[in-house]
Amino acid sequence: MSSKNFLTLILGIIGTLLISFFITIPAFGYDNAELLPTHKTPVIDLAKSLNESQRIKLEESLNQYEEETGWKIKVLTQFENTPGTAIKEFWDIDETTLILVADPRGGNLLNFNVGDAYFALLPRIFWVELQTRYGNQFYVRDNGESEAIIDSINAVKTCLNKGGCEVVPGLPREQWIWTLGTSILGGVIAGVAAVPRKQEELIAWKWLLLMSPLWIMLFGIFGIAPIITRTNEILPLSRNIVSFITCLVISYLLTRKATLGSNHSTEN
Repeated sequence: MSSKNFLTLILGIIGTLLISFFITIPAFGYDNAELLPTHKTPVIDLAKSLNESQRIKLEESLNQYEEETGWKIKVLTQFENTPGTAIKEFWDIDETTLILVADPRGGNLLNFNVGDAYFALLPRIFWVELQTRYGNQFYVRDNGESEAIIDSINAVKTCLNKGGCEVVPGLPREQWIWTLGTSILGGVIAGVAAVPRKQEELIAWKWLLLMSPLWIMLFGIFGIAPIITRTNEILPLSRNIVSFITCLVISYLLTRKATLGSNHSTEN
């Protein structure tokens, strides 16, 4: 991913966070029951986002999941036409109902109408992250609308099965790169702060502690926490830790060398 695309993604995420605090589907101002299927189904694919095999498999999966757990997950894809308020009676919507609305006309493919019962296990920030991770234009471009829909549903099922989640499981590559960058920056700041200001010092503990809110935030909150809350994989965690320590040591040695050289020049 180019730096331009990555910046666009970050700006998109920030924008969605600002406008999507309350996750709802677009308001339907009319009732168009003619667009509803003649048989009961949890999937209404008006936009043809799914092929026939995917649609049938998803229908069977959602029906089985509702029978086993009581959670009702419904999918509506639309482009120009929508059944509107007719879906309320068709799906018998209640607090245990989750409606995923896929509409490619907006900046983000996915929207969610979340029943109140879900918020006890999955907070509002979960739905914001779910929307931005799987509904953004880059994910849809690389994986397709069908995979974006299916992957987001699977993430919801995974969290419901484990008794709830604070964040969306899994660590996308773009997010890991972000955590790696903050870990590196935190290491650089810590290394520079630790350089002694006096000849007899080995480490400037006062400066290191003084700057600790900054480098601990970069390394701990932005570099480590997003990993350990989303995945059990050791590799991305170990890479960030090694990168932090390496950058700390290198920046410490380079800054100390430059400081000592400057002091010698002054004395001469």
